[in-house]
Amino acid sequence: MKKVVIALGGNAIQKANQPATAEAQQMVCRQTAEQLLEFFKAGYEVVVTHGNGPQVGNIFLQQEKAASEKTPAMPLDTCGAMSQGMIGYWLQQAIDKALLDAGISKRAAKIITQTVVDPKDPAFENPTKPIGPFYTEEEAREIMKEKGYIFKEDSGRGWRRVVPSPRPVDIIEKDIIDDMVNAGHIVICAGGGGIPVIRREDGSFEGIEAVIDKDLGASKLAAEIDADILLILTAVEKVSINFRKPNQSDLDEVTTDQLKQYIQEGHFAPGSMLPKVEAAIEFAESKPGRISIITSLEKGFEAVQGKAGTRISARS
Repeated sequence: MKKVVIALGGNAIQKANQPATAEAQQMVCRQTAEQLLEFFKAGYEVVVTHGNGPQVGNIFLQQEKAASEKTPAMPLDTCGAMSQGMIGYWLQQAIDKALLDAGISKRAAKIITQTVVDPKDPAFENPTKPIGPFYTEEEAREIMKEKGYIFKEDSGRGWRRVVPSPRPVDIIEKDIIDDMVNAGHIVICAGGGGIPVIRREDGSFEGIEAVIDKDLGASKLAAEIDADILLILTAVEKVSINFRKPNQSDLDEVTTDQLKQYIQEGHFAPGSMLPKVEAAIEFAESKPGRISIITSLEKGFEAVQGKAGTRISARS
């Protein structure tokens, strides 16, 4: 049976305009697990990755607000680990309940995942990924002076801290993840693209203040564990060119070369569809026969059957 990495979007964990309580997010995770149940029934080997943007931002804010000499705030990489454990726990419980109700004798397990980045990545010279709350310019400059953080003005909405977003180079736990999948387990991993770490000279690893794009992290993982399909789930059923224009056109089957041309033409918004398309291209080109699919959570299983979504291949 085919191995599929399912990259959940933010709407699979927290709905827009919904309170960020644990109960509300757990309820959404249960709904997501029901959507994933068809994959388990069909016997796919499944790895689930997920975003953590709002959650890690909230954890970071809580750490900063509660910081004191006795309980100092944890750094961003540790906050990322906290978010992985929290969201993984929610998804694990939700998937296990869906499996139990369906009479499927499988279990899900969460693996805290570290992603290696290159310390010489150009992203470290130009931090762009906003995290945390908005501040006034005066507040932002005071924090920059006190803590050395980098802040940038964000589209007229205020000032936010920005951190580097380097590209993933390797997934440390890839062999463990693959062993678990091959043993028949459902693995939840690479949350938020993985915890960014750099490799020291002695071969050990050190966490670093950065954020990895979740879809690029999923793409790297999918390639490393030799998945057949990378399924990126988002808020829309298909990738479109001329999005929200009178001549909008949805894409069904598309090659990586065609997508690269559309990128050059500026069809995909940075921070929105662009990283998903880049991740899809990267995986589809990593080995002949691999397929990337971008679609909505509700259409995920249909898309794998070739009945929905945008399918990306490296065929010319």
